[in-house]
Amino acid sequence: MGELLLGRMRLIVCVAVVLFASGCATTGSYDERDPLEGFNRGVYSFNQGMDKILFNPLGKLYRAITPEFVDKGITNFFSNLNEISVVANDILQFKINQAFSDAARFVFNSTLGIIGFFDVSSTMGLEKHSEDFGQTLGTWGIGSGPYLVAPFFGPTTLRDATGFVVDRGVLSPIFYLDNDELKAGLLTLNYVDFKSDLLSAQKLIGEAALDEYEFTKNAYFERRESQINDGLAPIPDFEGENR
Repeated sequence: MGELLLGRMRLIVCVAVVLFASGCATTGSYDERDPLEGFNRGVYSFNQGMDKILFNPLGKLYRAITPEFVDKGITNFFSNLNEISVVANDILQFKINQAFSDAARFVFNSTLGIIGFFDVSSTMGLEKHSEDFGQTLGTWGIGSGPYLVAPFFGPTTLRDATGFVVDRGVLSPIFYLDNDELKAGLLTLNYVDFKSDLLSAQKLIGEAALDEYEFTKNAYFERRESQINDGLAPIPDFEGENR
């Protein structure tokens, strides 16, 4: 069993080296948002390889053995924990009324919703918002910086990667757990749940896009611009600058 696992790990490392090396070439059309395109394409290919070898089969297994209401409850649980970060970023963006609403969501879901397993707040008319520190930096006028594809996590930018560290570190209650085993278990469950929820989207992108990398990048910038501007951003000019 140990030799089989070691063989698998060697295969993954070999695949990673080949894919990173193959990503050194760019498509020939320079995108100012993506000065590291060669590297990013290599990481993107690596992530696709890891999804195919490991995470997609794991996500499918997770879906197969997890009842739908439990799967939804787990997603709700982690979404509720994230409300702490949302409230903090509401305040940092001076969205005070929204901060009260999101704080109320956290209280009701944590109590009546049984530690967030059930989203009772939405049935009470409390709208869910999505605020993070990357958006906060954007509203403060800080530019996105270069586009990055992070191993295992996918598309981001220098600004949003910094925001992710704040949201999933300083502002995450999981970060402060003393039990390392529990912390690792929760982070793993969160990631597997996240990846399983992406299976359908990944299939659609694969079927619709001629260049999955470009499609994903443009969709990411458009979505982030819309989030920073609370859904009021125009469709971005992908040849120009983005915040």
